[in-house]
Amino acid sequence: MIRAKGARQGVIAMLALVALAAPRLITAAPLDLLAISGTADDPAEKPGENFPGSAFFFAQGAFDPVPGTTRLHSRHVMALDAVQAAPAMAFRGLTALDGYRALNCLTSAIYYEAGSEPEDGQRAVAQVVLNRVRNPLWPKSVCGVVYQGSERTDYRCQFTFSCDGSMARMASAAGWTRARRIAAQALSGIVYRPVGLATYYHTLAVRPDWAAAMRPVAVIGAHIFYRPPGVDGAPAAFRAAYMGRETQSGPARPARPALGPAQGLPLPLAPFSTPTVPAAATPLPDAEPGLPQSAIRPEYRNSGRPLI
Repeated sequence: MIRAKGARQGVIAMLALVALAAPRLITAAPLDLLAISGTADDPAEKPGENFPGSAFFFAQGAFDPVPGTTRLHSRHVMALDAVQAAPAMAFRGLTALDGYRALNCLTSAIYYEAGSEPEDGQRAVAQVVLNRVRNPLWPKSVCGVVYQGSERTDYRCQFTFSCDGSMARMASAAGWTRARRIAAQALSGIVYRPVGLATYYHTLAVRPDWAAAMRPVAVIGAHIFYRPPGVDGAPAAFRAAYMGRETQSGPARPARPALGPAQGLPLPLAPFSTPTVPAAATPLPDAEPGLPQSAIRPEYRNSGRPLI
């Protein structure tokens, strides 16, 4: 009896092992076929080729060429219009400090605007910054362009990262090093041609109102790039010389609207002290003259008053 019982238990254990191994045996052949066919090397599955919006570039038929455009040898660029590259120019600071500031500001723009994108996307962002420096519609310095409007508190600065708190996030060493290398190359005079004379862009996830008035140039990385119509987007508008003076190195301080009545200076902050309350704090009456009756329940009327 004991031997028969042990034999039955052995058979049950063997069946359990077969049940566990069967799914592995079934899926082994398809996985091997995938590896042989080459689909396991799909670039969409590689970490270096993935970024926000990258699925767009792997969609079938997404890259049907636009008439008049040049087919580019990059899977991260889709040309939407025939472009003329920005004129080549080296952006050299007047002093070593000016050069350091320009490099640091452009690196920040590249990292915080396109840090998770391939190099095409980062070079395009850098070229837009430098295109603006060369156009009279924008400040004449790299840092001035990057941090334009950073003093605003309504999140409507030119480059959102400079006023929405993104810079409080510590940069990764590898990502910052790559962005700095691309910034140095752009400042040295290397032009990123696919972006042309674009001076605007936005992510593929949004559609701002101003986009309808612009001419789309290309989809590069996670952004679509535009140039203004008319003379503001013509090559002649990008001939301003870079003076090499960088007077700021980071975002401007937020504007403080409260001003003193006489000198126009910010009102001083009150020193920290223990709040005081009237000696006899009485509940508010049910109704004040000329005001509607309070809808606050009586037990909550003194909520928020400091305790003595």
